[in-house]
Amino acid sequence: MVSAATELQVHLFRTANKVDIVAKRGVIPLIGLFLLASLLIPAGAQEACNDEFGCIVLGPDEPISVGAMLVVSGAVSYLGEDSHGGIELAILSRDGELLGREIELIVEDSLCTAEGGQTAAQRLSANETIVGVIGTNCSSAAQGAMPIISSAGMVMIAPSNTSPSLTNEDINAGGSHLPGYYRTSHNGLMEGMRNAEFATNVLGAATIATVHDGDPYTEGLARVVADTFAGLGGTVVFEGAVNKGDTDMASILTEIAVNSPDAIYLPLFEPEANFFIAQMSHIAGLEEANVIGGGASFVAGFPENTGESAIGVYISGPLVSGTAYDELLATWDEIIGGSPPAGYHAHAYDATNILLNAVESVAVAQDDGGLIIGRGAIRAALEATEDYPGLTGDLTCQEESPFAGDCATGTALAMFVVTEAEVFDDNWPPPVAWNFAAEASS
Repeated sequence: MVSAATELQVHLFRTANKVDIVAKRGVIPLIGLFLLASLLIPAGAQEACNDEFGCIVLGPDEPISVGAMLVVSGAVSYLGEDSHGGIELAILSRDGELLGREIELIVEDSLCTAEGGQTAAQRLSANETIVGVIGTNCSSAAQGAMPIISSAGMVMIAPSNTSPSLTNEDINAGGSHLPGYYRTSHNGLMEGMRNAEFATNVLGAATIATVHDGDPYTEGLARVVADTFAGLGGTVVFEGAVNKGDTDMASILTEIAVNSPDAIYLPLFEPEANFFIAQMSHIAGLEEANVIGGGASFVAGFPENTGESAIGVYISGPLVSGTAYDELLATWDEIIGGSPPAGYHAHAYDATNILLNAVESVAVAQDDGGLIIGRGAIRAALEATEDYPGLTGDLTCQEESPFAGDCATGTALAMFVVTEAEVFDDNWPPPVAWNFAAEASS
């Protein structure tokens, strides 16, 4: 990753080490506290802040702080590394500055759990100078983080969440969206529907089995695929789940094999996906089944970790191309080294840029050189984002459920197929088997 020695000069903080003041609307009844606040807040800040969620108040020499909730540790830390690189390269593209100030990046480990997301959000929301948060990687972590970020009046922009529930406001339909949540990754509704269409129209599957692990991401995708597949005239012969941490897949594989499905939809993370696919070859009745994985398996280590059984497996994932993206990859190789480990670095790059653009558009300069940035104004600026020319497509942030906070168009999606080159020769990414955007436009 980019270190503190590079020109980015991105500083990672685990704890806040300075006093930050946020001016809030309302009346403080105690005269002593009011006088103390008037001494601490820069001149004119109280009058200038008229934002329902309060303001970030920065002195003349204070940096602009951006938070990040990423998977820093654990089995899927490659997702965090992938997004971290995208964020840092977005900052580098601005020479590490915004409005003439250094940009600081404050990273917290959100793991890939609701508890991890909650803890990361609590830490970042306690720092009142943070203008917004990039993250989380996993949908489960977003479920834990979103209520805290929303109630603090802050914003979070997720680069790799795809669970449909996160942008659905209808709690009776399983929705959990709250104001302040946005994402540049595609909605799982789009991915799930396209995967079902691929199974039906391209593979010619008449029957399908789906497997999830209880995660909002995997369960949401499995549900959409099953519903869409049935709507296209196919038969869903099995819907089941494994547990995170399972290594022996014999039992569920045997259950699935009873129905000999034409396709198995498997949006699992590593290592469960690796074990499942590697053990399929030992189960009679599954020899002809096509396996379709989700974006959680769209990582460079998946083919090698799965072994020869991965050959012929289909994986849906981001498809990003163009001159600007090629330049990003070249910069990644030069500054970070090698290639991105997963598929959502461009989404993190776009998320960082639309956040920084929003901050830049609403910040109010003060006579003493300070800045006042309204939190509600940042939300309004993000909601007004329309046709932003991102690496992942033209981004327009929507407001209406079930796509509230969705900024991606879903066009940067494709189905890939793993070949021997990915398993034995470290090739990545695999070749495209079906381009969703091209098929939709034809």
